[in-house]
Amino acid sequence: MSEIVNLRIARKRKARAERESEAAANRAKHGLGKAERARQEKEAATFRAILDGAKREKP
Repeated sequence: MSEIVNLRIARKRKARAERESEAAANRAKHGLGKAERARQEKEAATFRAILDGAKREKP
């Protein structure tokens, strides 16, 4: 037989896991110093420029 699951507890565990994953994303996003953010933005701009330069024109 299968194990009995309390749906209220399962729902709370799922919500807690979602909140924890969102918190981890926010820590990664907002936990950087000004220099690190500037470096990441510069790096992202460089990658965008490389990708834009590699685009093929439509015939």
